[in-house]
Amino acid sequence: MNVRRLAHGDRPWLRRMLRDGWGGESMAGHGERFFPAEHDGFVADDRAGVVTFRIVDVACEITMIESKDPGRGVGSALVEAVVVEARAAGCSRVWLVTTNDNARAQGWYLARGFVVTDVRPGAVDEVRRTLKPSIPERGAGGVRISDEIEMSLDQ
Repeated sequence: MNVRRLAHGDRPWLRRMLRDGWGGESMAGHGERFFPAEHDGFVADDRAGVVTFRIVDVACEITMIESKDPGRGVGSALVEAVVVEARAAGCSRVWLVTTNDNARAQGWYLARGFVVTDVRPGAVDEVRRTLKPSIPERGAGGVRISDEIEMSLDQ
């Protein structure tokens, strides 16, 4: 699996992907609206997957990840690239936010050593009300999206 840094030329593609697959170029979590296409990142193979992240102090937040071909190891390779980058930057943890409806992602992260570090009941409802009204009411399997699940991998 070839993983390389997200390049300037990848950003228009990433913005299109975010608009088409995620409902817009912005995301919101932990009470903040942000734009993953502006963050550092890695791309796998011929754009088979992408991850974006940002390092603040001694923590590295994964701000989005997507694999076009699940089960091939694309996501694992991308997360590993972020972990290596975070270690080199002196980060003590890598973390992310997912939502209560996304049990598949939660299981995937747990299998890679992440642990649940916080559950914020109603946080998605608040973000939908204040920052990003386009967040759907229902997600995977028709489950109501209401809570943020923070997961962390200690370094």
